[in-house]
Amino acid sequence: MTAPTTLVFRGRPVSPWATLGAMCVGFFMILVDMTIVSVAQPTIQSKLHTDMNGVAWVTSAYLLTYAVPLLITGRLGDRVGPKNLYQLGLIIFTIASVWCGLSGSITELIIARGLQGIGAALITPQTMAVITRVFPADKRGAAMGLWGTVAGVATLVGPLVGGVLVDNLGWEWIFYINVPFGILGVVLAWALVPHLPTNEHKFDIIGLVLSAIGLTAIVFAVQDGQRYDWAGWIWGLIVAGVLVMVVFVWWQATTKSEPLVPLSLFRDRNFTLSSIGIAAMGFTVTGMLFPLNYFLQLVGGMSPTRAALVTVPMAVMTGILAPIIGRAADKLHPRMVIVPSFLLASAAIWMFAVVSRPDTPVWVLLIPMAVLGIGSAGIWAPLAATANRNLPLTQAGAAAGVYNTVRQVGSVIGSAAIFGLLQMRMTDYLPGMKLGEGSRGDMSHLPGPVLDHIKSGFSDAIGETLYLPAAMLLLAASVSWFFVRPKPMAVPVAIPPAESAGVPAQVD
Repeated sequence: MTAPTTLVFRGRPVSPWATLGAMCVGFFMILVDMTIVSVAQPTIQSKLHTDMNGVAWVTSAYLLTYAVPLLITGRLGDRVGPKNLYQLGLIIFTIASVWCGLSGSITELIIARGLQGIGAALITPQTMAVITRVFPADKRGAAMGLWGTVAGVATLVGPLVGGVLVDNLGWEWIFYINVPFGILGVVLAWALVPHLPTNEHKFDIIGLVLSAIGLTAIVFAVQDGQRYDWAGWIWGLIVAGVLVMVVFVWWQATTKSEPLVPLSLFRDRNFTLSSIGIAAMGFTVTGMLFPLNYFLQLVGGMSPTRAALVTVPMAVMTGILAPIIGRAADKLHPRMVIVPSFLLASAAIWMFAVVSRPDTPVWVLLIPMAVLGIGSAGIWAPLAATANRNLPLTQAGAAAGVYNTVRQVGSVIGSAAIFGLLQMRMTDYLPGMKLGEGSRGDMSHLPGPVLDHIKSGFSDAIGETLYLPAAMLLLAASVSWFFVRPKPMAVPVAIPPAESAGVPAQVD
């Protein structure tokens, strides 16, 4: 089997692992930003004088503008080069982060977060495409394992740093912290990421518009349905959004131009099943962060820093086990790793849903967090490696774009669905009560019995809401049983033209 391509920068060899490390800086920044924001949501709600729905849109706006462009940024990376698009994404994300920190209203913050999502959409598929193109097939599991370790570390660092920043400097600094990472990422990408061969692609603008309209309609209706008492026009918006997405799929199958989503990718069983699995994972992880942090801070009375410490076992277990499982996944049948991991992660969320009570000791909450970390370590990297293993390298950018789009679509729908369900359950347990403007910390002055009633009702609503993501992971586990063993690849790595002639590839 061919070894990973050796690159050269100013006469010095640079391994593909250095290239991966450079690109992981941007990936790390995106994940840290997401977890930091989840910790700061109750504080943002109070400081910007908004309600829970406004804070939910801070996340949903980011996820929407992240998910929709992914359908085209993967292809765009194939056309103009993943290095160029990755650097552009870093610049946009960094500028948007400064704007987020300077925002003086919830509306301005939502718009700035939307721009952040566009930057993230440019960054994400390039990382996976480069891994696929510079590592041979039998080394991609290990590379994805490192990728998974970065995710685990970001999951650990994000909430902790976010909690410290919010408690000591203010919520604005959860965005300003992205600036040094963005600058470092651009420099490292310039030095260590090669210019890989490009492919000509056409861009399906009609498909992009259809997908944007359909997803936005569905997310808005699901997330804001309770706010408008599930009026008839809300249901009409859901139906319209679904119909537009059906038209989108039809357009992708019949367009004479190059489709935005090459449906031929889904002829590969492992890619299809991996896409379903990563959508369920996106639905779960992003969606559960919202109720989790409100439970810890509003019901548990924790500061953002203390709330972040509860997630440490999950991040530590993922960070430790991801590279080990990633290497093992190169040799094992995918279902042997992925199915048990989904079952374990689902059991962990069910466990947390059961024990999420006002009087639950903190150490009890740490147990399901650790179990969730173990399960996550066997999902992220093995799924990504399995998704791409049987696909031709010429489709690396398109596959990365579609795979990450599916994950983000799962995330945005999960965030909206779980928020909508939480509002419905709160209406049943606490009729007439709204966590409105400045609600964070405002309950402390209430009489003891009233406060206990509110905390009990809120924790019941959160516990029942968490059953939804747990069920999604059970569905993913059942689907993952149908994985097949990846085919051996005769040509393991895409080599730049210069290298095919025996000349090392140059890094600019």
